[in-house]
Amino acid sequence: MAVLYVKNRRGIEEEIGRTEVIMNSLNPVWVTKFNVIYQFETVQNLVFRIYDIDSKYHNTPVKMLNLNEQDFLGEASCALSEIITRQNQTITLGLQSKLSSSRLQLGTITIRAEETVASKKVVKMTFRCSQLKNADIFSKSDPFLRISRIVETGGCVPICKTEVINDNLNPVWKPVTLTTQQYGSKDTPLLIECFDFDNNGNHTFLGKFQGSVMGFQKLNQERTGGNLYVESSFNHQLKKTLKAQFFVDNFCEEIQYSFLDYISSGFELNFMVAVDFTASNGNPQSPQSLHYIDPRGCLNSYQQAISGVGEVIQFYDSDKLFPAWGFGGKLNDGSVSHCFNLNGSLDRCEVVGVEGIMAAYSTALHTVSLHGPTLFGPVINRAANIASESLNHNQNKYFILLIITDGVINDFRETKDALVRASSLPLSILIVGVGGADFKEMQILDADNGQRLESSSGQIAVRDIVQFVPMRELWGEISITQALLEELPAQFLSYMKLRNIKPLFAQHGLTPY
Repeated sequence: MAVLYVKNRRGIEEEIGRTEVIMNSLNPVWVTKFNVIYQFETVQNLVFRIYDIDSKYHNTPVKMLNLNEQDFLGEASCALSEIITRQNQTITLGLQSKLSSSRLQLGTITIRAEETVASKKVVKMTFRCSQLKNADIFSKSDPFLRISRIVETGGCVPICKTEVINDNLNPVWKPVTLTTQQYGSKDTPLLIECFDFDNNGNHTFLGKFQGSVMGFQKLNQERTGGNLYVESSFNHQLKKTLKAQFFVDNFCEEIQYSFLDYISSGFELNFMVAVDFTASNGNPQSPQSLHYIDPRGCLNSYQQAISGVGEVIQFYDSDKLFPAWGFGGKLNDGSVSHCFNLNGSLDRCEVVGVEGIMAAYSTALHTVSLHGPTLFGPVINRAANIASESLNHNQNKYFILLIITDGVINDFRETKDALVRASSLPLSILIVGVGGADFKEMQILDADNGQRLESSSGQIAVRDIVQFVPMRELWGEISITQALLEELPAQFLSYMKLRNIKPLFAQHGLTPY
C-alpha cells in the first residue's frame, strides 16, 4: 500500500490518502488516484511511503489501518511542480529508508500526474443591446449585463458580468467567455439581466432575456434579436415585452488551454532578478540596514524575496541559469550603474541557481557602494531585450523579472514607457517593496484597478504585466511568494492568448484530453 503526504508551510506532514492494497506483489500498479489542488505560487512537497500490509489486516479498510503495525518498505519525496514539468508529467523516484544516513535503495516508485478538468471547451460571445430605456436624468443609461444559470429549483446562480458602458442606449460589450463548468450544457437555461449602473450599488433594472448557449448560437446564425421583458410586480407570470432588444453579434467555440497544458508540454519560465543598491537602504554593515547579512543566518528582506520566488520558479527552468543585476550602485571604477551584473562579470549576467543569486548578492555588497538614484527603466529594458531576443529562437520561454527595492522610483515616466513597450513581450515583472517608503507610484504600475498603463506618447499597454507587493503589509498565512506569484499564471495565459500561441501538443495536432 502507498500513502501520500503533503508538507504544509511549517513542514508538518498531512496525509492526503492511501491506495488500495495489492496482494503478493513486488511490482504493484495502484488504481487509486489522489486529488491535490495545484498551487503554482507555493512549493508543494509530497512524500510517498510504501508499506507491506500484514495478511491478518487484509479485510480491514485501508483508512482504519494503523501504519505503525505494518512493515515500512521505503519512502520518496519530490515537489508537485517537479512532476508536472516532466515529460508526460511522470517521474520515477528511488525509495529510501527513513534514516537520512542510509543510501540503500529500496526499489523505485513512478508517479504520474494529470489535470482534472471536465472540459476545456469554451464559448466566446459578443452581446449587444438596442433601444434600452434611459434611466438617468442628466445623461444616458450606463448599462451592463449579468448572466446567470437557472438551476432546477428555479433559482439563479450568477456566472458572469460584462463591463459597464457609460452613456449608451445601444451598447456593444466586450466578448464574454463561458466555460462548461459555468453554463452546464448547451440547453441549460440562462438568464441575461440588463442594469443601469449606479455608484451607490442600487442599479436600475432595465429588462431581462432568457435563453441558452444553443439559443444564443441560433440568434447569431439567424442575425436576429430577442426582446427584453420585465415581469409584473403583482404576477410574475405576466411579462411585459419591451422595445429594447438583445443580440449575439459573434459566437464561437474554442479550446481554452490551461497553464499546466503549456508547462507540461515543454514551456519554461525563466527567472531574472534586479536588486536595489541605493544608499537609502542603509550601510550594509549596520544591523539596521535593509541589506544587513545576519551572521546567524536570518534572511533579510532581499534574501527572503530572492529565495522565496526563486525556489518556486526554479522547477520551471531547465538550465537554472538566472540573470541577476543590481541598480543604483557605484562600481569600483567610480561610475554609478543602473544595471550592473551582480556577479561582477563584465559580460555574463547569469548565475547558477538560487544559491548563485544569493552568493552574488552577498559578494556584491562588499564590492559595490550604495548610491542612487532609484531607476527602474534600465533593468526593465534589459529584461525586455532578453525576452525579445528569445522570440528569434522559439516561443516556449516566458520571463519573470523580480525587482526588489526600498524606495520611490526617480524615473517614473521612463519606467511606465518601458513597461508599456514590454507588455507585448513574454515577460512579467514582480516588484517587492521593502522598508517603510511611500510606494503609491508602485500601485499605479500594478494596474490592479483595471486601468492599463499609458506611455508618455499615449500608447496603451496591451496587458497588465506587473505585480507589486509591499512586504510590510503581509501577515498571517500569506507569504511574500504567494502574494507575488498569484497573478502570474493568468499573465502567462494572457500573453499566449494575445499571440495565439498553443501548447506544443496542440501545435502538432494533438488534443489535451
